[in-house]
Amino acid sequence: MSEPPQDTRPMPVVDTGKHPPPAAGQPALSPDAGGSGRFWSARRVPSAIIALLTLGGAGLLLYDVVAVRTGHPAMYWRRELARQFAARPLDDIPVLAGAAFVTAVGLWLILLALTPGLRRLLPMLRPRPDVRAALTREAAAQVLRDRAVQVSGVREARVRMRRRRAEVRVISHFRDPAEVRGDLDTALAGAVTELGMARRPKLSVRLRGPGKKG
Repeated sequence: MSEPPQDTRPMPVVDTGKHPPPAAGQPALSPDAGGSGRFWSARRVPSAIIALLTLGGAGLLLYDVVAVRTGHPAMYWRRELARQFAARPLDDIPVLAGAAFVTAVGLWLILLALTPGLRRLLPMLRPRPDVRAALTREAAAQVLRDRAVQVSGVREARVRMRRRRAEVRVISHFRDPAEVRGDLDTALAGAVTELGMARRPKLSVRLRGPGKKG
């Protein structure tokens, strides 16, 4: 028996009329669209390292305790560690160095737990509450660079994208630098708006003419 044909017609979209249509070149956002926070890293590598070290240390200590309980002597490292702790004062340099190392590792783990990471991702505006998106710094920088080299009079452009600032370095030729700077500011401002980032970066544009030959 043949299966009945499936209805593949698109479902109608209902517009409530509560928000105006987006302007040309602007992303279509819902009325409750807002900024998206930074993406949190899973921290898989630090978590795996800590889990393996904890598992290995706990297993080794448990094995030693069971061995002692069954009448066997404690492992050499445990006896030596106990002897060192009993013989060395607290202000000894190796003890202070070990304490400083453990403190540094603990602070590093606390920093990883409290910071989101993924600094290469720039959050974008949310078109819907259940949708999150981000741009990589390289992609955003490439868009700004492409927009800059389209300006008449620009020979070369380099863009360095940061979290809160976009540094643009431009080399111009054959046009008045003032005119190039005006067109460049307009083009880059439009490009930043069209990127739709949650935190709009500040533009830092540096324009210089071609170097002298010879």
